[in-house]
Amino acid sequence: MTPPEKTIEIENLRLAYGVKEVIHSVTFDIYRNEIFGIIGPSQSGKTSLLRCLNRTIDFVSNATVSGTIRVDGADISRIKDIYALRRKIGMVAPLPVGLPLSIYDNVAFAPRSVGLTKKDDLDEIVERCLKQAALWDEVKDRLGTLGTALSGGQQQRLTIARALSHQPQILCLDEFSIAIDPVTTMRIEDVLKELRNDITIILVTNLTQQARRLADRTMFLCNGDCIELDSTENIFSDNPQYAKTYEYVNGIFG
Repeated sequence: MTPPEKTIEIENLRLAYGVKEVIHSVTFDIYRNEIFGIIGPSQSGKTSLLRCLNRTIDFVSNATVSGTIRVDGADISRIKDIYALRRKIGMVAPLPVGLPLSIYDNVAFAPRSVGLTKKDDLDEIVERCLKQAALWDEVKDRLGTLGTALSGGQQQRLTIARALSHQPQILCLDEFSIAIDPVTTMRIEDVLKELRNDITIILVTNLTQQARRLADRTMFLCNGDCIELDSTENIFSDNPQYAKTYEYVNGIFG
């Protein structure tokens, strides 16, 4: 059997804010076209880990990163075109952050920023991304209205559509369902199951059952340490490798 293809390779990653180390020498790989779940209590370094992947951690003045992160074989610390890296690794924040623009312009913003101006091409991108985010049918007749006027769940899907407009190879989602209702959450989860055919998805979630529903493999991160990484089936079984994993996924702590 052919081994899965690695898209991200992380070796001995450490992250500190000032003198406080928040990620302690973690090493793992992420495979192409998988949904990779990251679970763990608050303040375990989950969001910080995501920010290391596309180097948005660079915006934090007192952050120090060591170790190696390779994306498709390239050491990201040596990449000069950071904007290309961030287009390749899209990020969706916990709360929807809509630009104060129309629905159309929210999605068209990134393609325009790299020089795409032809209306037919922009129309195609906007429609495709809104369909991928399961939002097209709800907004196709009002693309000129403000994106910030949408409901919370619709704004979150608009944020996903905007991230997809970069045509990322990897999509990082950080607690995407924290402020939306369960029905909308399930709709977005269905979207993610479809998207994984085309891209790799890294899903940070405090909802352990969400990881159980979606992830192919799951990492349990606790206080900056990778306690366990295995198939999601094994992580959520009655016999994961570590008792601490069992206690967390069963709500005994966290």
